[in-house]
Amino acid sequence: MARGKAKEEGGWKKFIWNSEKKEFLGRTGGSWFKILLFYVIFYGCLAGIFIGTIQVLLLTIDEFRPTYQDRVAPPGLTQIPQIQKTEISFRPNDPKSYEAYVLNIIRFLEKYKDSAQKDEMIFEDCGSVPSDFKDRGPYESGPGERKVCRFKLEWLGNCSGINDEQFGYKDGKPCVIIKLNRVLGFKPKPPKNESMETLAMTKYSPYVLPVQCTGKRDEDKDKVGNVEYFGMGGYAGFPLQYYPYYGKLLQPKYLQPLLAIQFTNVTLDTEIRVECKAYVIQDLEEILNLKDKHDFIVV
Repeated sequence: MARGKAKEEGGWKKFIWNSEKKEFLGRTGGSWFKILLFYVIFYGCLAGIFIGTIQVLLLTIDEFRPTYQDRVAPPGLTQIPQIQKTEISFRPNDPKSYEAYVLNIIRFLEKYKDSAQKDEMIFEDCGSVPSDFKDRGPYESGPGERKVCRFKLEWLGNCSGINDEQFGYKDGKPCVIIKLNRVLGFKPKPPKNESMETLAMTKYSPYVLPVQCTGKRDEDKDKVGNVEYFGMGGYAGFPLQYYPYYGKLLQPKYLQPLLAIQFTNVTLDTEIRVECKAYVIQDLEEILNLKDKHDFIVV
């Protein structure tokens, strides 16, 4: 029994190192060298193919704009304050209930303050009324930042935070700020005046992308009450001189045009779903609605 055990132990020891054949784990030094050389060459070739593929791919990528952008969907709308479930619920007589909304708006508007737009090398005045697109040259013209248009907080009226630091929440007249998401090179085409006759637009301009906010459901339309819009020149929409967007490399300080919406006599103690739409022409005369849905619960 002991002899068999000793023989077994000697077997695995001999497999690890065979002094007679000079083998380690069943292979001689030459055999180990050949198999290691094979795997070094094999994985080296795989790495070379992978690196070469990546380099070829990088040659097709433009540093300043996407190579292929024909399938990018039109941008959507985003609301501020940005909260979970896009649901705003507050009590006008309880500052704690709307404090988070107010702070969210204040933080967002920090970059729109005059003090943040002083650098003349980056910002420029593009007028106080809507105008046509601002062409700042080709994307491939080399390094160097493109200037961006200033946007003044005072254009947001009651929702600017200048005269009312609570943005209407204290008085039960909440403000919501709407912006159009960034898409590099996107040039929105506003619909013609005659195609907007069905909308209750107070002012029309061919240089404004119009926006309208109404109750989503039939029962919400009366509960929304009066909706006031505050934007550049008093227009309910986004002025075209802020487009196109040149990307983070060429316009790192780019400011999206904003539209402030205030619900001045919204029905209290009920849930109201509000839907905001921006209207733009796409594919000749087809009017495309860029939809974003916002639910408000005013208690």
